[in-house]
Amino acid sequence: MSKKNYYPVVNTNEDYDLFECSESLWFWFVMANQALNDGARHAASLGLYNRPCQPCDVLKIVDRLRRGRRLLWDHIKVLHFYGLRQNPPDRFHPKEMRAAVLWAEAMEILEDAFFAKGLIAKRSSWVTPHLGKEDKDHMPIYSMRAANHISFSDVRT
Repeated sequence: MSKKNYYPVVNTNEDYDLFECSESLWFWFVMANQALNDGARHAASLGLYNRPCQPCDVLKIVDRLRRGRRLLWDHIKVLHFYGLRQNPPDRFHPKEMRAAVLWAEAMEILEDAFFAKGLIAKRSSWVTPHLGKEDKDHMPIYSMRAANHISFSDVRT
């Protein structure tokens, strides 16, 4: 009796439902990862939407950005905590102000990577790239640490 060759079913349908923004992709990733940890089995093309990636693809992107030091551990902790809550931090709540700044920085970095991979449909209007020295109002949180060590006597001219 000959052995039959079984080939996996590959979805060649190019009609993917792209994510609206990086936040929706991140919330989907956290919920899909939580379901996998709870014992659910992931099967491509069996969900309600035909997504362009799997949860492991998003994890690889985040890991690559972390190893390249574009995402810090503080960013990842905030992404994890608020991803489990399925709600971004409130920038007007006093205890969540720093988390909101870290969240916005992480979403900006992730959006660039997700857009380059073709996982999101378009860039958000609230995320703007750093303009360098021309943009004096926006300063990343990790560069603010060095600014905190300047005394007022150093600032005087």
